[in-house]
This record gives sequence, structure tokens and C-alpha cells, in this order.
Amino acid sequence: MNRKLNFNAGPSALPLEVLQQLQDQMVDYQGEGLSIVENSHRGKSFDKLYHDTIDLVKELMNIPSGYSVFFLGGGATLQFGMIPMNFIPQGGSADYTRTGSWANGACDDAMKVRDVHVAFDGKSSGYSTLPDPAGITPSSGASYFYLCSNETIGGVQWKQWPETGSVPLIADMSSDILSRPVPVDKFSLIFAGVQKNLGPSGAALIIVKDEFLNTAADGLPSYLDYKKQASKEGLMNTPPVFPVWGVKLVLEWVKKHGGASGMEKRAEKKAAMIYDVMDRYDGFYSSPVDARYRSLMNIVFRLPDEDLEKLFLQNSAADGMIGLKGHRSVGGCRASIYNGVPEESVEALAGFMDEFARKHG
Repeated sequence: MNRKLNFNAGPSALPLEVLQQLQDQMVDYQGEGLSIVENSHRGKSFDKLYHDTIDLVKELMNIPSGYSVFFLGGGATLQFGMIPMNFIPQGGSADYTRTGSWANGACDDAMKVRDVHVAFDGKSSGYSTLPDPAGITPSSGASYFYLCSNETIGGVQWKQWPETGSVPLIADMSSDILSRPVPVDKFSLIFAGVQKNLGPSGAALIIVKDEFLNTAADGLPSYLDYKKQASKEGLMNTPPVFPVWGVKLVLEWVKKHGGASGMEKRAEKKAAMIYDVMDRYDGFYSSPVDARYRSLMNIVFRLPDEDLEKLFLQNSAADGMIGLKGHRSVGGCRASIYNGVPEESVEALAGFMDEFARKHG
């Protein structure tokens, strides 16, 4: 099979090794005579799979004791509403950063539920930059401080974390989780849709500090109640079996390739290939992103005009490259180079960009 070079933003490229493992055991999981996706989620096979996956998350992210780790259906977007419902009391408020589409979506949903203080709004810059973490001071009495670690659409990424003191820090890490080491103990809640760096789409990973969890509201519908979900380890109802299986295999692959530190080295090397071409042909390829906050996961760029962008996309597609069209809300081009994207694919894209610029620049 002649596989495409996959730069989709999500669902995104998975390691070929993982896809082959899924294929090999889809019909007969570990010789049991049936597939894991048709086995009981209360049975021993899935129970072991699920808890082995959680143990790998804890190991690879170096999660300290005092945190609950589990998976939920509904993706990361469900958390946009769950978080304020659980953790902002009546009459309270929380701090939100508006740094692009996903942080803005979370902020908008929180505003439907409780009061929100916008600690930073990047609208005036077109969401092309981030605040200096050292200059952030949470609001007095804020229930938590919320950020999105990497904006998939806008291509900005937090490189350091704000010091929020006694105010709990919450992060949506959907598009850069396990692409670098993270000091989990700085955060009271981390969540991530798994479909970019961790596995197939259909689940969200939740990492929540037990001390923070104990402050969650009572009286919520069961599925939306973090305390109840944590008490059942995310297994209150039928879990997203196939995505969790895929996550386990991806985590084993990450571990084999150096863990979070190994993924960071890969990410830096791959991103440098593209950014170096962009900088070399500055003016032909232009980045709207403040260079201090360039994402290592989602590289966004424009060409001199839309006709050239269309030609770029047509020619790259002819060379087997998919997913390079920018998000419909912003246009332009975007290369998503998550953990599962091979270095060879990025090297091929960099070579194509170099040749295209020399020919049309």
C-alpha cells in the first residue's frame, strides 16, 4: 500500500506499527477468540487493558500520587461545560485566557454556566501571540485559571506555565500532550482529546488532583459529575473501548521511543525542518505566529496569495501529502506534525516547500 503523508490536524497520523498491531489483533485479541471491541467492558481482558493504559499514562507523564486518571467519552469539548459546572460555585468565577479557537470555545461555554474573568484576550493580535507567563496574576478568589496549552488552529503554544499560587491551574492539552515533559504537579486538572497525539478519536484523558476533585459540586447529573466519574475510574458506563486500546498501543510506542523527552526531541527536530524553510524563504512563506510561541505540533503559514496557496495544496496532494489546508476559519496552510507523524514525512514536506518556493518565489 502506498500510504499518504498525513498532516491532518485530528484525527491524525498514528504510528504505522500501532495500526498494524490493531489490524493483527482486531478479530482475535490475544488469542481469546473474539475482538476486544466485542468483549465485555466488565470482563477481565478489558479491565487489564484499561488499567495497564492508565498505568502507562502515569509512568510516561510522571504523575505524582494524589491524582486520579481515567478516560471519558465525549471528547475534550465535553470538558468545556463540565469544568465550570463542577468547579465554579454559585456566585464564584474563574479566570480564562482567550488564545484561539479552543480556549475561546471553553471560555464561551463557561460563560453560559458561571461568571468568567478574561485574564488575557489575544483578539487584537488575531490570536497570534500569548501572554508572558511571568506577568500573569490570577484574580483574587478565582476558582481556577484556565488555558489551552497549544492552539491547533492558530499554531501558538505555551512554552512555560504561569505561577498561579493557590489558584488551581487547568489546561486543555489535547494537541500537545506527551509531546514534551510536563510538570503535572503544577496543574489541578489536565484533559486531552486523544485523537491527536495519543490514539484514535473517541475519548478524552482526564488527570485531576484529588484535592481539587474534592471541591467539585454535588447534585450534578451523574455523567457530568467528576467525583462520581473518578470514583468509578471513568467506567460508570460503557467506555470507549477501541480508542483506549489504541491509546495503550501508542503509549507503548512512546515508551519505546524515549518517553516524553524522546517525543520532545522528535518534535523539535521535525518542527525545525519546516520552520527553517519558512525562515529561509521569509516573505514567500509567512507565519502569523509570534516566533516566541510557535507551536511544535501545528505549523501554520501563508503564501503570497490565495492562488499560490491553492497551487501549493494541489501539488502537495499530487505528491501524496494530505491535511495541509488551513482550518476553514483562518485559511492558509497548516502542517500538523504530531508524535505519530514520521520524520521522513516531515522531511519530504520540507523538501517540497523548498522546491515550491524556488520555483514560484
